Amino acid sequence: MLVLYAVVALNQVNDRVIVPFTEVVARGAAMLLRGVESGVGVTGTVMRSQQFALDVRNGCNGVEAVILLAAAIIAFPATLRSRLLGLVVASVAIEALNLVRLSSLFWLGEHYRLIFDFFHVAVWQLLIILAAISIFILWSWKFAETPRAESR
Repeated sequence: MLVLYAVVALNQVNDRVIVPFTEVVARGAAMLLRGVESGVGVTGTVMRSQQFALDVRNGCNGVEAVILLAAAIIAFPATLRSRLLGLVVASVAIEALNLVRLSSLFWLGEHYRLIFDFFHVAVWQLLIILAAISIFILWSWKFAETPRAESR
């Protein structure tokens, strides 16, 4: 986990990978939100309407939850195939949930500003972490193939 965090913390990785990824996340959340709310635009990592703006930053893009989940999957005794499949499916699941999170936070910020901070800091952070833990437990219990011992 420390290695993954160290790589993400590098300025070049942040500027060339994480920030562009975060821009894609912001656009995805805005697209999801446009089904319910019109007038949502995105510039870089900022989702904006007439009444509210939300800057999607590191910590809000789902990368940290994916790193936590990836570290658990990598450390688990499973076949390489199971690990790779788990990493892909788990990452997509966490990022999909994060799109819902960002869309709902934007909507709350626009319509119910008084409870935005509570949902941003307490509710959604807890739900994302619980989702990562649940996905890992489900993967390790149901889908992780244990490596076979080589015969001598």
